[in-house]
Amino acid sequence: MIINWYGQTCFKIVASKSKNGSVTILLDPFLKESGLRSPKNDSDILLSSKAGIKKEDVGSAFLIEGPGEYDVKDVYVYGFNALDKEAGSFYTIEAEGIKICHLGFLGPKGLSSEQIEEIGDVDILMIPVGNGNALDAKTAIKIMSDIEPKITIPMNYKIPGLKAKVDELSVFLKALGIKTLPAIPKLSIRKKDIPQDEAKIIVLEH
Repeated sequence: MIINWYGQTCFKIVASKSKNGSVTILLDPFLKESGLRSPKNDSDILLSSKAGIKKEDVGSAFLIEGPGEYDVKDVYVYGFNALDKEAGSFYTIEAEGIKICHLGFLGPKGLSSEQIEEIGDVDILMIPVGNGNALDAKTAIKIMSDIEPKITIPMNYKIPGLKAKVDELSVFLKALGIKTLPAIPKLSIRKKDIPQDEAKIIVLEH
């Protein structure tokens, strides 16, 4: 599995299928008002946390933009409604035996105990940390401790070109007691690479 981050809550995941070939998942392509440019949509599955995706932007992808259970090309997706209505939806994604939880623009109400139970065990958590209309660093850390992922990838923090007013990544890292973390261009990972003894924070370049 290869994971690339493009800023805000936008990721592209390329996963191997059980048979030959691969499947590409695009999460939260940017709306024009973000100030950022979305990656090329060559995806098989397109997930959107918020409404606003135009039909012409979907292409041939299978569009998921709300709660429900979906099984598409060896990828299993479960969508939840966020407690803050304006935050839209968030998702768990299972592919290659790896379970990812993408919290989208999850708001300050966070998650209910029932949602945390439904989410279950998570290998990789993608969590907003930059405040604004989503989680701040303190609330994000609390949710991390509730979910207990093996790997956490912070998202939705200040990067060049982003018009939204959000905090720097350093605010989140400082709250964790971390001075700095080097960013990597992409995360290439297999199920056997998932750490079991110690949780990791991984910062991706955009």
